[in-house]
Amino acid sequence: MRPAAYVAARHVYHADTCRPLVAAAHRGEVRLVARARGAYPGERLPAGALPGLRSVGFWDARADQSWGLPVHRNEGIEFTWLATGRLAFEADGESFHLRPGDLTITRPWQPHRVGAPNVTVGRLFWVILDVGVRRPHQPWRWPGWIVLAREDLARLTRRLRRCERPVWRAPGLAQRFASLGRWLEGQPDRSTIVSRLAVELNALLMDVLEMLDSRSVPDDPSLTTAERAVEQFLEELEQALDEPWTLDRMATAAGLKRSRFAHYVRRLRNMTPARYLAARRVERARRLLGERPDLSITEVALECGFSSSQYFATVFRRRTGHSPRQERGQFIAPRERRGV
Repeated sequence: MRPAAYVAARHVYHADTCRPLVAAAHRGEVRLVARARGAYPGERLPAGALPGLRSVGFWDARADQSWGLPVHRNEGIEFTWLATGRLAFEADGESFHLRPGDLTITRPWQPHRVGAPNVTVGRLFWVILDVGVRRPHQPWRWPGWIVLAREDLARLTRRLRRCERPVWRAPGLAQRFASLGRWLEGQPDRSTIVSRLAVELNALLMDVLEMLDSRSVPDDPSLTTAERAVEQFLEELEQALDEPWTLDRMATAAGLKRSRFAHYVRRLRNMTPARYLAARRVERARRLLGERPDLSITEVALECGFSSSQYFATVFRRRTGHSPRQERGQFIAPRERRGV
């Protein structure tokens, strides 16, 4: 089964399949205990049971490993808790060194990695719950088996969606994860494990809410807005300038209607989406003209998303006041004087 997908400006990201972990488990280098569905590793959860639960489990590494989990994304909210050992962790490019009792919280599709580059000795628990979002501004939809009171669930959602902090000291969760581990390792019948997991995971969410309520949690509403979704798309766009973008396609990639998308681009970049796209393409072309003398003008044009060298020259001159060939000449002449 193919993992769930998140469509960014250039790439379709699929939920992590943990292949390095699976391979290490098959080699007997790490013990993997998990219940999962979709492309996640572990014993299969019963069909129809606990919808939205993608994976729950732990690994037990008794020696430093030759693998790590590179930057990846998951379709749901993910909690990991380090029981023993030390472990390098990264979220959105920020690095952390986890110690026993540390809890990590990553929002749906938030890029993160485990190991720097490799996993070290320790036992790590995790829970991944799909709340049905593909962009920051979309509402979370918790599975029906989550039984927190409406006001508690609303508060938990708000705190998780609006918090940029990925690592928390949470030694008080030791008993909760130890209990989860015992049930995952045991051999209860299928109905019992479903009931026990439901009880334990609801209790875990309540524990997390109480922990967040007791701490000073930075609340950043901008993390959940349509404007955030557009900002995220524009950051991704930098790596996809050669794609055949239209206004409709950009708006769809950002998860918005075209008029609303255009509104936020103007607000964020002070220009229309078309002008912003042209500006970024020209800036990239200027870099290539200076750094890649091996590329022809036409190759530079295509590399930057222009449909032809003629159209490229027109847009380039309009924005810079001179032609691509003249731009390249500014770099070639100094090289020739230096004898390069």
